[in-house]
Amino acid sequence: MNHFSSTEHAAIADIQLTDAERQPCEVWTRVMGYHRPVASFNVGKQGEHQERQFFAESACGR
Repeated sequence: MNHFSSTEHAAIADIQLTDAERQPCEVWTRVMGYHRPVASFNVGKQGEHQERQFFAESACGR
């Protein structure tokens, strides 16, 4: 259900924020059975998190 008209939706899509207006997004990940924010990781663990590679099961060729 969409509460916006097509012209209102187009106007919302055209909004541009400056870097000062943006809010950082907090990324969480599951570690050892519980969730933690990646920002709380030490430098080495943050690097490991950035190196993670994700796969699509459909691309595995069954």
